[in-house]
Amino acid sequence: DFGHSSELAFVVEPSDDIAVQEQPLILYCQVEGIQPITITWRKNGVMIVDSENAFMLANGSLYVSRFQRVRGDGSSDEGEYDCMAQNHYGLVVSRKAKIQAATMSDFHIHPQNAVVEEGGVARFQCQIHGLPEPVILWQKNRMPVNTDNERYTLLPKGVLQITGLRAEDSGIFHCVATNIANVKFSREARLTVSGSHSTVYKDPMILVGPENLTLTVHQTAVLECIATGNPRPIVSWSRLDGRPIGVEGIQVLGTGNLMISDLTVQHSGIYVCAANKPGTRVRRTAQGRLVVQAPAEFVQHPQSISRPVGTTAIFTCVAQGEPPPQITWLRNGQILETSDHIKLKNNNSTLSIYGINQADEAIYQCIAENSAGSTQASARLTVLWADGLPGPPQSVKAETVSATTIQVSWKEPLQNTKEIIGYVLHIRKAADPVEMEYQEAVSKSTFQQLVTDLEPSTSYSFYIKAYTSRGASKASEVTVVSTLGEVPAMPSLFIKVINSTAVQATWEPSIKLGQHEGFKLYYRKVHLSQYTGPVLLPSNVTAYNITHLDASVVYEVKLLAYNQHGDGNSTVRFVSLRETVERTVLNPPCDCMKDEQNNKTSTTGIIIGIHIGVTCIIFCVLFLMFGYRGRLLMCKNVQEQLSTPQIPRSQRSATGLVLNGAARRDRDDRDLNGKQLDMNELERLFPASPSQEQQDKGRTVAHSPPAPHDDTQISTLPLDEFSIIEEQPDPLPKSPHGGSPAAPAPDANEG
Repeated sequence: DFGHSSELAFVVEPSDDIAVQEQPLILYCQVEGIQPITITWRKNGVMIVDSENAFMLANGSLYVSRFQRVRGDGSSDEGEYDCMAQNHYGLVVSRKAKIQAATMSDFHIHPQNAVVEEGGVARFQCQIHGLPEPVILWQKNRMPVNTDNERYTLLPKGVLQITGLRAEDSGIFHCVATNIANVKFSREARLTVSGSHSTVYKDPMILVGPENLTLTVHQTAVLECIATGNPRPIVSWSRLDGRPIGVEGIQVLGTGNLMISDLTVQHSGIYVCAANKPGTRVRRTAQGRLVVQAPAEFVQHPQSISRPVGTTAIFTCVAQGEPPPQITWLRNGQILETSDHIKLKNNNSTLSIYGINQADEAIYQCIAENSAGSTQASARLTVLWADGLPGPPQSVKAETVSATTIQVSWKEPLQNTKEIIGYVLHIRKAADPVEMEYQEAVSKSTFQQLVTDLEPSTSYSFYIKAYTSRGASKASEVTVVSTLGEVPAMPSLFIKVINSTAVQATWEPSIKLGQHEGFKLYYRKVHLSQYTGPVLLPSNVTAYNITHLDASVVYEVKLLAYNQHGDGNSTVRFVSLRETVERTVLNPPCDCMKDEQNNKTSTTGIIIGIHIGVTCIIFCVLFLMFGYRGRLLMCKNVQEQLSTPQIPRSQRSATGLVLNGAARRDRDDRDLNGKQLDMNELERLFPASPSQEQQDKGRTVAHSPPAPHDDTQISTLPLDEFSIIEEQPDPLPKSPHGGSPAAPAPDANEG
C-alpha cells in the first residue's frame, strides 16, 4: 500500500530515566518505514558522535557504557536525548527523554525527642531528597518498626505516627532512607511515655494538617491529618468545592490520614480535614491543595495526505493534558516557520499549507509538551504531479482602471495547452492572510478579466492557474497593483440663520464621507461671480459660523470634502437674511441680559399663564351660559307683565319680584335636572293664544288704560300656566284666574 509504505514512524521512543553513577545506560529507539532509514542521536539538540563512552547499537538504541554525572572535562551525561530517523520521504524526531543521575542528599529534617503522656499521640518525621524518591523505613531500638501494629502508621514522606501511646512504646527511633544511589540513616530521637491516661477535657486540636502536593496521574497521594483531644476527636475529610471524594482508590491510614491511589486529574482540588468532638459541633479544620498533572497525549493525530499541486493541505493535531500542552510543528525535523502560504490556527492545532508545490512535500510532526511530559506524532504530505499538465500562465499584468476596478491580463502557458479547460484568477488583498484569498473562473479562450467591487487606495495581488481535467498547472508569477484613490462623497449641508448678519453651516459626520482630509467652505453674494474662501476646516469639524453678512441680499454657500486625490463634489445652499430683518423691526430685540436673568423663572411663568388662560375660558363659558338663560327669564318676565292686568306700581313691582323668584326657583330646578332651555321649548311653554290675548287685553283696559305714548304690540301669555307665590310672611289667597294677590305688595323701590 503506497500510503503505508511511505510512512516513517517510531515504534519505540526513548523514555525518561534515572541513571546510576558509573553504571551503563541504554536508550531505546526503533523505527519502521521504507528503507534505507538512517538513525542518529542528539543530546540537548547537539548531534552525538560515536565514541568509546556512547555509541549506537545495531537496532538504533544508544548505549552509554559508564554514566557520569560530571566528567573530568566538566561535561555531563545528564540531559535531554532524542533520536532522529530519516529516509528519502523525510525526517522525524522522537520525543525528548530526560536523563538524570541517581542522587541522595543528606537528611534535612531529623526526628526529635518527645515526651507524651499515656494515651496521647506521638509523631516523628524525617525528610531527605533523592532521585529516585528514597524509600524511608523506621527503626525502634535499631530494629524495624512492627508495621502490623495498628497503632503505628508509616506515611510515604517519612512520617511515623503512634496513637494510643503505652509505656512499651518508649524507646529510641530513627529512619533509614534508601534508593539506587545510596542508603542513609537519620539521627536518633527518644520517645518517653509519661504518667497515666488523663481524664481532663481537652478541645480537639489538629497537630499536623495536609500539605500542598503536586503529583502526576497514576501516582499515590497521602494527605496527613493527626488530631488530639479528650475525648478523642473524630477525623473526617471533605472537598472545599463540595464535590464528593468518592470511594474508589480511597483509603484511610491510621486514625485520619487520607490516601488516594491511582490519581487522575479529577482528584485535583482543596481537601479539608476536620477534627470533631464526639456528639457536638465543636470542630477544628485544616486544608491542603492537591494538584494532579497529566502528561500531554493526543486526542487526534495528524494523518498523512496526498494533494495535487496548487491545492491546500490541512493537518490537525489535538492534544490534552494538565496543564494544557503547547503544540509545536516540525518539518523534516526542523522547527516549521510560518509564511504567507503556511499558517497555524487554533492554538497551533491546525496546520494549513496553501497553494502547495513540490517543495512542500515532507514529513510534518506535531510535538505536544507540558511540565508533566511530551509526545509526538507525524504525518507526510505527498504532492501529486501529473505528467503533461500545462505550464504556468505567462506575462501576467494588472492595470488599474478606477478606484474600484483592476483589469488583469495574461498569456497562455508555453507547453501542454491543448487540454486546458479554463483559468482561475486568484485575488487577495496584499495585506490579508492567504486564507482570505478568493477566485474567479475564466473561460479558456479569455485572457483578461475585469475585477470589480474593489476598495479604493488598496493593494491587491493576483496570480493565474490553468486547469485541465487531470489537474492544475503551477501558479503564475504574482503581480501586485493598487486601485486608484477616490475623492470624498458630497456632504449634506444645512444652513441656519443666527441673526440678521450671521448664519451657521452644518453638515453630516465625516465618517459617512470615506477617506478625506477635511472640508472647504465657500460663500458669496448671488449677484457676484467671486467666492469668499475657501475656508479650510479639519475633518472632525461639522459646523461653521459665517458672520458680517449683508442682510439685504441673498447668499450662496458651498461646501465640499477633499483628500489627497482631489476635491469631492460640492453641495450648494442659498440663504436670505431679509425675513430676519423684517421680524426684528416688527419685534424689537429683547433685553437678552434680562431674559437670561429671568430664564430660571420662565417655566413658572408658563404654568401661571396656562392657569390664567384656563380660568378665563371657564368664566367665558359661564358668562355665555348664564347670559343666555338670563335673556330667557327676562323675556318671560316681560311677557308676564304685559299679560297681567295693570295694577298700581307698588303692586306691579311686588308681582315682578314674585315672578322673578318663581322663575329663579324654576330655573334652579331645571339646572338640577341638567336640562337646557332653547327657543323651541320657550314657544312650547308660552304659546300665543289670540282669544286669551283679547280677553286679557280687555281686562287690562278695564283696570288700567295704557299710556298714550305706549305703541308696543303686546302678546299675552296665559297666566294659568304659572304657579305664582308671594314671598310674604303670611300666605294670601290667589285671584280666581291665578293673577296677582288680593293685597298689594310694597313697592320694589321702597325701603
